[in-house]
Amino acid sequence: MSDMTGKVALITGAARGQGRSHAQRLASHGAAIIALDLAGPLPESVKYKSATPADLEETVALVEEAGGTIIPIVADVRDFDAMKAGVDNAVAKLGGLDFVVANAGIAVVHEWDKITPEAFRDTIDINLVGVWNTVMVSAHHLQKRNGGSMVLISSAAGVRIQPFMVDYVASKSGVTAMAKAFAAELAKDNIRVNSVHPTGVNTEMATDPSVQEVFGAAIAGNPRPSSLFQNMLDVALVEPEDITNTVAYLLSDEARYVTGLAMTVDAGITLH
Repeated sequence: MSDMTGKVALITGAARGQGRSHAQRLASHGAAIIALDLAGPLPESVKYKSATPADLEETVALVEEAGGTIIPIVADVRDFDAMKAGVDNAVAKLGGLDFVVANAGIAVVHEWDKITPEAFRDTIDINLVGVWNTVMVSAHHLQKRNGGSMVLISSAAGVRIQPFMVDYVASKSGVTAMAKAFAAELAKDNIRVNSVHPTGVNTEMATDPSVQEVFGAAIAGNPRPSSLFQNMLDVALVEPEDITNTVAYLLSDEARYVTGLAMTVDAGITLH
């Protein structure tokens, strides 16, 4: 993997799970980290536990214990002005920005007729508008560095639909298309934009018992679509580090001519 010493990476949703894993890996390669997270209550429609200030503090401690530099930002990706102020301030302190990982997102699981208007808006606002906000508050900093790399975290559900989460599928499909659109326009600035598409990952979003309970009830009432959740490889969930491996590659010089790619880390779930 390329030496990232002197580089700076913005990661959203960095308090735990995939975001924390990304922060630790990039810091281990020498990058300074801007770790942004809500670190507070998620919308009521989200069944799993929210990240806390203590979670974000733990990410900071883990990066610093490994000798890395990290600036935490508590902000909501739905709040453009707060994000911009926090990112601009952190970039000024660190001297620039080279990498962006738009990782923050939520999942609301329900049958199609039980998803409320509020839940649908929450999912679109965080998963799609929040990713747009992330790019918009950061791209001009990469332009000032004469290039860089962005990874937008989508989902296997952004490549091929998954049932019982219409709002999530809509949001992640939007991220997939948006990554390609940004890749086309930002190429003139030597900024690469790719999307990553995990299957289920071993984080709160996938493993919380309340989420599994909703999935179980939905499948019991309508079992036929459940086959769409079948990974081809013999693994139920991948680990955050599996996604980090791909993120680190796409940010690195090894992927210097890779842009507009929708890269799956999905154990074959999108094969059928």
